[in-house]
Amino acid sequence: MDRGQKQQLIETLQRDLADTACVVVTHQSGMTVAEATQLRRQMRAAGARFRVTKNRLTKRALDGTPFQGLSPLFTGPTAIAFSRDPVAAAKVAVEYANRNDKLTIVGGGLVGEVLSEAGVKELASLPSLDELRGKLIGVLVAPATRIAGVLQAPGGQLARVLAAHAEAASAPG
Repeated sequence: MDRGQKQQLIETLQRDLADTACVVVTHQSGMTVAEATQLRRQMRAAGARFRVTKNRLTKRALDGTPFQGLSPLFTGPTAIAFSRDPVAAAKVAVEYANRNDKLTIVGGGLVGEVLSEAGVKELASLPSLDELRGKLIGVLVAPATRIAGVLQAPGGQLARVLAAHAEAASAPG
């Protein structure tokens, strides 16, 4: 890789990190191409990305970003997972690491705060933004649904009483 390619890789990584809320640093040793592809697909489905990194170049890319405190974590066979959603990358990485011993969580960062391995796992246990939005919408919609049910009930009861009265009046008798 020549100097121009290295500089382009650093700039691309800096752009990605500037638009990121969560970074998870992992060690991946012995992962097959199929396993890495499966992990990338799971990350993409969650709105996150997974990238194998060159430590020296990544450390340069981290300079000037909120995640520059992560530099000491970049030793050995390193890869990063990152996402705009503060939970998505951590959630997918931790779930995958629990199923596959070839991926190990080293640490991470959340909007400038350095997280330990335990911190990343704790972050992964939180609901994602989409799950929180769904719960919030459910909370907001529930009262409206109940009000509609309450308002419809008297009308329905009145209709049933009138139908029963009409039925009784038309019955031979």
